[in-house]
Amino acid sequence: MIRLIILFKFFFYSIFLSAQEESFLLVLGNVQDGGIPHIACKKDCCMSLTEKEKRVLKITSLAFVDKSESKHYLFEASTDITDQLNFLDQITGNKSKLEGIFLTHAHMGHYSGLLQLGREAMGAKNIPVYVMPKMSEFLKSNAPWSQLVSLNNIKLKSLAENQSMRVSNQLHVSSIIVPHRDEFSETVGFFIKGQRKTAFFLPDIDKWGKWDQSLKNILEKVDYAFLDGTFFDSAEINYRDISEIPHPFVIETIDHLSSLPLKERKKVFFIHMNHTNGMLNPDSQISKEVLSKGFQIARYGMQFPL
Repeated sequence: MIRLIILFKFFFYSIFLSAQEESFLLVLGNVQDGGIPHIACKKDCCMSLTEKEKRVLKITSLAFVDKSESKHYLFEASTDITDQLNFLDQITGNKSKLEGIFLTHAHMGHYSGLLQLGREAMGAKNIPVYVMPKMSEFLKSNAPWSQLVSLNNIKLKSLAENQSMRVSNQLHVSSIIVPHRDEFSETVGFFIKGQRKTAFFLPDIDKWGKWDQSLKNILEKVDYAFLDGTFFDSAEINYRDISEIPHPFVIETIDHLSSLPLKERKKVFFIHMNHTNGMLNPDSQISKEVLSKGFQIARYGMQFPL
């Protein structure tokens, strides 16, 4: 009996060590570019936030954490990057180094955190920033971003659509272009492939019908899909012209994917939610409705083994 207990403890400890060595994705934020509390918002969604809620409601970003090599990569450089990197330090025990940043496009909440890498703040040295061609040209040609390049705070790394890049032994990334408001750059989604699993990260797209790809086919190829959940429905944004800020409503995405089996629907984690979106509150009726239909919602601190 004692031997069985010892063997069980050894087996459990081995599994624990294996899990500890896994690379994983970490959700660093799930809010749309403007954050929450949102500037000039006097609605209850912003005015009634508790201090705890303010600490965990950060602008959308993911981190790939490679524990075996003690390094991590960001997907998006959000306005909340300082708090997000501090949170990463807590998760990794200050034993992991920022090795690169992947950017989807040139809208405020997705790249403005790069400024924190400049000499007025971090004074970073040659942090790789992985970007598509138009995004690269935008950063090189416009201040203050161009100063980050000229002072070697960042080092731009070129991406090409549908080409997998081996970033490390644990991480491969490929990009796919999607239709969105491309005033300054193209917009992409990322396939993030680890040793065992693959995630798809697409925080911004106009409408599924404008895309020449099948979302259902993409879900078949991945284990997790972090999808644009900016607005739940049209009633939520009756104060804005939706033609200026097009996104697929969550109810549209749910309807589009409703025929899929539960195991496929459960891959979907809505992310990038506007400050008015009731899904930001885990206890809201809207959150419960989304979960009841077999879909999920990305929350700050969630970890996904890759």
